[in-house]
Amino acid sequence: MSEHEQDGQEREFDLRWADDAEHKEPSARARMLAARWKDNPPGPVPFRPDPDHRSRGRRARSRSHSRSSWVSTAVVFGCVAAVIVLLGYINFRAP
Repeated sequence: MSEHEQDGQEREFDLRWADDAEHKEPSARARMLAARWKDNPPGPVPFRPDPDHRSRGRRARSRSHSRSSWVSTAVVFGCVAAVIVLLGYINFRAP
């Protein structure tokens, strides 16, 4: 058995051994958050905001967003149509 094959088998054994471990150490981020939350636990955060938090500004932003979305779509389709017409014109002019 070559040295490369032996290294591969040892690494595979180590990975299986690590995966089968009963106790797994938490990541550095998990340890950091646990230490931070031990003294100052985070408050509850709702999955979705309450419906009464919506404001007129948000509705106006949403209308503006949908308008800009349509404008972007129209520009893309216009560019595609222009390229198709240009290619058709070039092919028509070629003998």
